[in-house]
Amino acid sequence: MTNCHECGRYAPLPMTRRDMLARAAGGFGAMALGAMGAHGGLSGALAQLTSANVHHRPRAKNVIFLYMDGGPSQVDTFDPKPRLTRDHGKAFPMPIAATQFDNNGATLGSPWAFKPGGESGIPVSDLFPHVRELADELCVIRSMTSQFSEHTAANYFLHTGSGIAGRPSMGAWIAWGLGSDARDLPDYVVLNGGLTPPGGLDCFGSGFLPPEFQATRLRPHGTGLDHVRPGIAPDRQQRMHALVADMDNAFLERTAHDAAVESAIANHEMAFRMQASVPELMGLDGESKATREMYGLDAKFEPTRIFGAECLLARRLVERGVRFVELTCPAVDGDRWDQHNDLRKGHTNNALAVDQPVAALLRDLRQRGLLEDTLVVWTGEFGRTPFAQGADGRDHNPFGFTSWIAGAGVNAGSIYGATDEFGYRAVDKPMEMHDLHATMMHLLGVDHTRLTMRVGGRDMRLTDVHGHVVHDLLS
Repeated sequence: MTNCHECGRYAPLPMTRRDMLARAAGGFGAMALGAMGAHGGLSGALAQLTSANVHHRPRAKNVIFLYMDGGPSQVDTFDPKPRLTRDHGKAFPMPIAATQFDNNGATLGSPWAFKPGGESGIPVSDLFPHVRELADELCVIRSMTSQFSEHTAANYFLHTGSGIAGRPSMGAWIAWGLGSDARDLPDYVVLNGGLTPPGGLDCFGSGFLPPEFQATRLRPHGTGLDHVRPGIAPDRQQRMHALVADMDNAFLERTAHDAAVESAIANHEMAFRMQASVPELMGLDGESKATREMYGLDAKFEPTRIFGAECLLARRLVERGVRFVELTCPAVDGDRWDQHNDLRKGHTNNALAVDQPVAALLRDLRQRGLLEDTLVVWTGEFGRTPFAQGADGRDHNPFGFTSWIAGAGVNAGSIYGATDEFGYRAVDKPMEMHDLHATMMHLLGVDHTRLTMRVGGRDMRLTDVHGHVVHDLLS
């Protein structure tokens, strides 16, 4: 109590923080319980949407993004062009835009034959005999375009909708908007096959969104986590965590609950929970022999084993409720899908690494009932030229290339759009990267124009001021 200077009577002192905490302690338990119950649809206090509060009924709950680093050649994979075979070795007859290395040769026919797959008859090259068996699950987009022909800018554009660094990745936007059903795993996981894309970790960043929504990278071998400290007893780990939590909370009080500090603490809390959840997640030895063989975990080619483990882990992650999972490519002899020379060797090795695991993933998701609400996306940042770079390579081509999607709500067993007779430019239903992002978000129940963050006086979004949902891709 203190003496009031105006009336001379006693007046109560303002409540101290300690008093407030003591009186409100019972309420915090209820708040925590409520937060735990809501976690299935909310990751962090700043998430805008919950699974029960999307803009429309979602068709997909999760996304598995199969990132083909480097740019697979559309005319050697999913877009056959007989004209290339007929004109092989002849001067390329169409006007040629500036290329990355300006070392352009003659028309280059594909070294691989194409065969129809499934009842749909979608033609798939001999690079992908396993995926061809699953052709009826695919919606093949032959008219993708990009605004950039250089790896770094094109990777930023693919991942963030912008050709410069610093914008949130699509995984961060989706995690921020929808949260996760996984209590002890991050909302957004990147499975690191060994290659970091040109553009680096900014491809997976959270940009101006809270830092807790950037990707967590896991390795498909070992514990998967650099910070796990084996050999420490669980009770000691608990005491260490409690001490760190006390120090974090004290610091948070001193910083008046700064958002950056809260995000850092949230990341520390998640890291601690992952020390228990990740070793169990990574324990692939518990999978059946048939499953391991299907994914290629015992294959002679090591990159197949690596990508097979990634694909199997992706299935396990979506089973546990992780919202967005991205897979990066393993290193092969001949580098990523970026064959400026020796096309046959480079594309053969890259396809050998991913073909069997990708087919196994689609088949496994289907037989477990997970493909009904999991969206699978396969794409690179751009395609390749139908004319040679030098004698036996292909340069970058952003004017028309192939991606495919499968799973929740897509028009399976179909082909969308087309390139010209050489496979150079999209001529029928050209599709922008913003359209792909908008369609992905639509399948997740999100209107891409309404999921925004106010930054610098402007409402920012993944698709900037562009993008349309391509309803023809949907069933």
